[in-house]
Amino acid sequence: MKLPIVAYGDPVLKKVGSEIDKDYPELKQLISNMFDTMYHASGVGLAAPQIGLPIRLFIVDTGEDEEGNPGYKKVFINAEILEETGEPWFFNEGCLSIPDIRENISRKPNVKIKYLDENFVSHTEDVDGMPARVIQHEYDHIEGKLFTDKVSILRKTMLKSKLDAIAKGNVKTDYKMKFANKSKKR
Repeated sequence: MKLPIVAYGDPVLKKVGSEIDKDYPELKQLISNMFDTMYHASGVGLAAPQIGLPIRLFIVDTGEDEEGNPGYKKVFINAEILEETGEPWFFNEGCLSIPDIRENISRKPNVKIKYLDENFVSHTEDVDGMPARVIQHEYDHIEGKLFTDKVSILRKTMLKSKLDAIAKGNVKTDYKMKFANKSKKR
């Protein structure tokens, strides 16, 4: 089932997510719905806060590479980034909660992350390249941070009218969105 994606301006996107346990209600269905939602929106990652749930859960699927090799696909529960290393590099990032805005964001190319998978098996993994970048972006979501928090004050000021428009629901997407600040018509 495709879920609506929460838009910029919703307070849930600024909350630090709470840890969950294996008794979280309908977790397998939630994960399946998150993948459906992400694929429908042509995303490569999706965090629970983006569907309105302030919990420490996110998914990643980078898709096949140019040679047709399978991409990096994982479920991350109660994740903790232990280390970020390497020379920072810029990449033009976007976010399903902030449609029509892309910015060059600097991130380190390597992460060491500890997490539980969908079966609550614990893993500690070193990840590099594009999967590491996607992990860092989605991890920021469960920490209550957005990629726009990483741009300069000047750039954020320049984006303010676009961000305000998104928060008010004045944006078109090919996927369903939920707007906290959309004015209700009488």
